[in-house]
Amino acid sequence: MEKRLISGKEQYEEEGSEISLRPTRLEEFIGQNKVKENLGISIKAAQLRGEPLDHVLFYGPPGLGKTTLGHIISAEMGVGMRVTSGPAIERAGDMAAILTSLKEGDILFIDEIHRLSRVVEEVLYSAVEDFYLSWMIGKGLGARSMNLKVNPFTLIGATTRFAMLSAPLRDRFGSIYRLDFYEQVAMEHIVQRSAKILDVQLDIESGTEIARRSRGTPRVANRLLKRTRDFAQVKAEGIVTQSVAIKALSQLEIDPLGLDDLDHRLLLSIIEKFSGGPVGLDTLSASISEEPDTIMDIYEPYLIQLGFMERTPRGRTATRRAYEHLGFNLDPDSTSQQGKFI
Repeated sequence: MEKRLISGKEQYEEEGSEISLRPTRLEEFIGQNKVKENLGISIKAAQLRGEPLDHVLFYGPPGLGKTTLGHIISAEMGVGMRVTSGPAIERAGDMAAILTSLKEGDILFIDEIHRLSRVVEEVLYSAVEDFYLSWMIGKGLGARSMNLKVNPFTLIGATTRFAMLSAPLRDRFGSIYRLDFYEQVAMEHIVQRSAKILDVQLDIESGTEIARRSRGTPRVANRLLKRTRDFAQVKAEGIVTQSVAIKALSQLEIDPLGLDDLDHRLLLSIIEKFSGGPVGLDTLSASISEEPDTIMDIYEPYLIQLGFMERTPRGRTATRRAYEHLGFNLDPDSTSQQGKFI
């Protein structure tokens, strides 16, 4: 799944190149206007008080800018930022080492924070609330508790699975922001901005075509822009026109709505194997040989946003819009969701 072209997850080879495309200031950040406005107020208020920013949690599908916003907060506040991830912190001592190394006002950014182990998570509670670590020294009857002071800091958490965060940890964040898929206009601005940075000759129509197929995700837009640039350099003397963009993206098997072969396979499985649903998640995952978490985290959010799939108490169903997009005709006299093929 990590190599899927329209996946919002960052791929290994993008770790360095993606940094150059990230905005560095809040005013440069495109889209997510409500989040940006509220975040700007919080940053300004913290600066006026001369205090660290309150702890912040970002959640939503991958590739929407959670890490970018973390870096922007660091730049706006003029402080350092330590970046890590939930799975990377295996022991309570690892978390204690990170916390004690932070300078006053610094930011600790934890990606996939819902994957912190319970022992590590409990170390955070007193640190984020009262800025001290409660540490046990010794064993058995000689064990004693010691409180270790840490510098005031800001914890920024990012997660794609908000519901998996424990209530005690979730309650310790002062600001919680959901990042949604981007509107078409915002995506077009992002594509044009990235094209200028990458020095790609891109007209408005081709930028619109790339934005339309980017699933409302900036990371996907940047990836498709690079692949379209490669196609244009080999097939069209480096100039990206609308026809060139359509040919490039069609060759990559990405349809006009940003769905790829795996999305089609999922929808076709519901329609053809299970008569449009409802079908349980485990049964559906077995039918296409994908993990249930992969379907829930990667496939479903965008398909649900498009109105192609519904989650019901009985399972997943394909909607009329999915039938129409895949070229199935429905009996107009049928009142059922899946209808009849004619």
